[in-house]
Amino acid sequence: MADLIVTGGTVIAVDADRRIIENGAVAISDGRIVAVGPAAEVAERYPNADTLDATGKVVMPGLIDVHAHAGHGLIKTMGMDSGNRWEEICGEVYTTGSTPEFWHAEARLAALERLTFGVTTGVSLLGGGDTIMRTDDPVYGAAHARGVLEIGTRSIIAVGPTRAPHPRTYANGGADPKPVSFETQLQTCERLLKAWHGAGDNRVMIALLYPVLRNEHESDMPRADYEEAIRQAQATRALSRDAKVVFTQDGHWKGSILRAKALGLLGPDALLSHAINITEEEIAICAETDTRIAHNPSAVASILGRCPAIELMEADVTVGLGSDATAPDRSADMFRHMQQAMHYHRRHFRDPSVLPPGKVLEMATIDAAKALGLDAEIGSLEVGKRADMILVDMQRPHLAPDNMAAHRVVNFANGNDVDTVIVGGEICLKDRKPTRVSGAEILAEAARETDAMIERIGAATDLKMQPGFWKEPRARKTKARS
Repeated sequence: MADLIVTGGTVIAVDADRRIIENGAVAISDGRIVAVGPAAEVAERYPNADTLDATGKVVMPGLIDVHAHAGHGLIKTMGMDSGNRWEEICGEVYTTGSTPEFWHAEARLAALERLTFGVTTGVSLLGGGDTIMRTDDPVYGAAHARGVLEIGTRSIIAVGPTRAPHPRTYANGGADPKPVSFETQLQTCERLLKAWHGAGDNRVMIALLYPVLRNEHESDMPRADYEEAIRQAQATRALSRDAKVVFTQDGHWKGSILRAKALGLLGPDALLSHAINITEEEIAICAETDTRIAHNPSAVASILGRCPAIELMEADVTVGLGSDATAPDRSADMFRHMQQAMHYHRRHFRDPSVLPPGKVLEMATIDAAKALGLDAEIGSLEVGKRADMILVDMQRPHLAPDNMAAHRVVNFANGNDVDTVIVGGEICLKDRKPTRVSGAEILAEAARETDAMIERIGAATDLKMQPGFWKEPRARKTKARS
């Protein structure tokens, strides 16, 4: 028995045989895939099922984003042309300047962006940068989780304490400021795990995080704070293992993987983001411990240093693709990040054959699923897996003529070419319109909460155009006075 057959499109299954089936079909029953094959064969097996015509479209697994940030969606480009101002805004908003309503509005906007771009599963760190997490009270994480559930996509919400020292001052939209300890933040994580992990038939999952600790000889932390940070990192990691959830860290470089190994933080349930300028020894450590890597080729970190994703994969390390979105210069469009990844590594090696289209597609589907420990459930179109898939409209000028669909969808498509999104067998986007919610209502709510946030923190001037936007080929740096 099947509830729905998606039929007539070119099916890129990303299964074990990497099948590409022209005029193919996928049958769905009770939220899971029950058949993948030629359209005629699937129709014969399930003659009474409803059908969704995918003629002229590519049918492929939903894209998976292994690293992004909650909260950023309502800040985006604010202050981006004023040195470190954007990061300062994030820090202020995520400690004292945000409310549960802010987190709900941003979650809905970010999830809607992912949905319309064909991202069916994504990691979202509940905060900005690698240090400021909104875990002083579970009300903020709960607001985010509710917002995601309303849209219908899957989200792995990464929660954890801010880096030592503590306490740190938090407030609800500026009201009732109070010092918050590490213990309070860890208790918040435990409460979010209990309340939300697996909610909505696994549309919300919880991961744990602790900020990266550099080698003690390179850290600028006072010794006592550094020792306390080690204790906190290990306590958070212990909780992740007890709860059997992913442990993630944002911003590995400068020997930090060596330090993470020494602290016992690594393993197949660990996901390290960025991993720039890591050494051959650190690549070997990732391989030996089966630690997974989130590669963000469009991120600023990938400008400051190089993630050796090719060398990692050659060492049999699982590398998933991340957007590091939303940020001043990048969105959640994973098609864009696939294309960026190819050019990033080809430029490094001066070799256009590096990272072929099929491999980078794996990084955004089945490899990303494996990086999250979810490859038995999602990441490919195979019998028994959850029916998470997207339909890409190939009847567009930049994707025509109608041939070599797998090459076209990776090299030429963008998120706006996604026509239909199915999550767990439910059609959540059809004809580029969300089915559960009003897009206009979400945009209006996001605008209201953004205006309120800007007023709370007095950031209206950060919306103004800065002189460096026009004409200058590189930013002018002011010389320090002697």
